[in-house]
Amino acid sequence: MEKKDIEKRKLVFDQYSNTDENGVEYWLARDIMKPLGYTQWRNFETTIKRAMVSCETAKTPVQNHFAEVSKMVSLGSGSTRKLKDYKLTRYACYLIAQNGDPRKDEIALAQAYFAIKTRTQELIEQRVAEIQRLQSRKALSETEKQLASVVFERGVDSRGFARIKSQGDRALFGGHDTKAMKKRLGVSDRKPLADVLPDVTLAAKNLAGAMTAHNVAERDLHGVTNIQNEHVGNNVSVRSTLVERGIYPESLPAEEDTKKVERRLKADERSLPKSEKGFLQQAKSKNSD
Repeated sequence: MEKKDIEKRKLVFDQYSNTDENGVEYWLARDIMKPLGYTQWRNFETTIKRAMVSCETAKTPVQNHFAEVSKMVSLGSGSTRKLKDYKLTRYACYLIAQNGDPRKDEIALAQAYFAIKTRTQELIEQRVAEIQRLQSRKALSETEKQLASVVFERGVDSRGFARIKSQGDRALFGGHDTKAMKKRLGVSDRKPLADVLPDVTLAAKNLAGAMTAHNVAERDLHGVTNIQNEHVGNNVSVRSTLVERGIYPESLPAEEDTKKVERRLKADERSLPKSEKGFLQQAKSKNSD
């Protein structure tokens, strides 16, 4: 493919780029069908469907990137006809190119064109997810400090508190206490289990712990047995909600140690462009609210 052809086709993709009322860049499928080397809609729609499956496999909401719309076209008789179309984000176009006919020169160009900002966005989204997980870990630490303060005032020592937490974990993780979960996830006895838990599990533990701290104070519960029963009951309730949604916390794999994530993010942040730093600062503020 000659350079002039590449520049010409790049201008075509630029020409069909649109921006919605929220400032989100998008393309219409029927506009980019021919630039992608397709002459028949049914063949192109098959590629779109494959791209939607790829989007779903990546655990990304399909509706956020592929929106079915209608397009009115003029017929030779002077009448109009409604045709099915799709409003596509850059990420959707990138997936379409990835699922297109690799023998087409147009597909190779499109893969490069739509990947330019897509990869950057993926990295930003990854950082945002990591920041959110760190915020969840810090929130859990604060809740556990609050819970410890409440139970220590009511006749529970450090050993009793550890037992309460372990039995709470047993209830949350379907029969696996803290020690068993550490072994299951390959965590050293000296390391906190929470440092390798995914965000959803951290949030679950935080909710159960906050409920226990509230009820222990509200009901003026005393002693290991009473407080443990309260904490176990709260974890059972939280687990029930997770399981109803198809989430089994004991089956979720361990994630990168949050202490390592925090060190890496601090190192990365020093080299981020100003625009990306601003985006991440907004994400931090949002997750702290």
